[in-house]
Amino acid sequence: MDRIAPAFEERGAFHVFQPLFEAVDTFLYTPGKVAAGVVHVRDAIDYKRMMMTVVVALLPCVFMAMYNTGLQSNRVMGDFGLTAAAGWRGTVIETLGSGYDPASIWANVVHGALYFLPIYIVCMAAGGAWEVLFAIVRRHEVNEGFFVTGLLLPLALPPTIPLWQVALGTSFGVVIGKEIFGGTGYNFLNPALTGRAFLFFSYPARFSVDEAWVAIDGASGATPLAQAAEGGMAQLLEFDITFMDGFLGTIRGSMGETSALACLIGAAILVLTGIGSWRIMLSMLASALALVTLFWSVGSETNVMFTIPPHLHLVFGGFAFGLVFMATDPITAAMTRTGQYIYGGLIGLMTMLIRVINPAFPEGVMLAILFGNTFAPLIDYYVVRANIRRRVLRHA
Repeated sequence: MDRIAPAFEERGAFHVFQPLFEAVDTFLYTPGKVAAGVVHVRDAIDYKRMMMTVVVALLPCVFMAMYNTGLQSNRVMGDFGLTAAAGWRGTVIETLGSGYDPASIWANVVHGALYFLPIYIVCMAAGGAWEVLFAIVRRHEVNEGFFVTGLLLPLALPPTIPLWQVALGTSFGVVIGKEIFGGTGYNFLNPALTGRAFLFFSYPARFSVDEAWVAIDGASGATPLAQAAEGGMAQLLEFDITFMDGFLGTIRGSMGETSALACLIGAAILVLTGIGSWRIMLSMLASALALVTLFWSVGSETNVMFTIPPHLHLVFGGFAFGLVFMATDPITAAMTRTGQYIYGGLIGLMTMLIRVINPAFPEGVMLAILFGNTFAPLIDYYVVRANIRRRVLRHA
């Protein structure tokens, strides 16, 4: 890398592609330019390692995304009496000999990977192309933050979404959600959530119909939250959907959001490494639990969502996934300590307001986090102003 570096410098033959060269160099090795001297605050972690730690924390969700997608598909195939998957996926499974047994972890992971990996590859290719293009035009380095965005978005999508929609949503999230504001560090909206929100409102059928959550043609099955919105706790009991199903992740939903256990493992990694804010997680959890407990205790004769106990809200839908990986995004979240409590509490309240009060949209986490992103700078502003006023009075 050092030998060919001069060709990518300002007067080199390939100077236009210097950001791409720099991206490969910093991905493989420690950055060559680091802060030094006694006047600098030094840390053992840089931006690249911070983002890679988030990727490691997401690996349990990635495993569950593949396992549960395959599990749901293999279960339906058994119910339908199907002996092979359609198209190229069936050919790959026959070649590997993994089979379609829902009791086999290997069979479920292989089958689910054939849905998850194409979406992930398209997301990385489309988003990576935009990142490199903007880096070349603006003459700055390619930021490693897209490795996280490129993994978060596939985990927040249903397995049946067309790949062209994945590319479109990724492009919207990267370009409109981040690059038009100046790139990484300047965006105020989470790019992955921005892309998902674009797809949700542009192609609502891909997120609202029961066929979206089972990756077998002709099969359908509602998510637990959709069933709760339709029939309340009685319907969940009728279909034997339990707390443990949501905790482990063997339920229908977006690929990476179904397992609260996988999210809990990721939360432990982020908190122990100091990358994820435990203040945001705690305040979001506390405010959501407080409000939904109030709704549950009050009850309603016209809204069946009031019958869902508080503990089920924590493991159904994308609450755990949003709490751990989306709300704690250090760029779009509040940065002051007091502000993080307010920010997390606001998201928790908004999530349960949308989820319970409006049964037509029984999720709520995505819009609540985007709402919190919008108010994060304002929250930090007033927290800082309040601190300044207290210090002035203290030394008056």
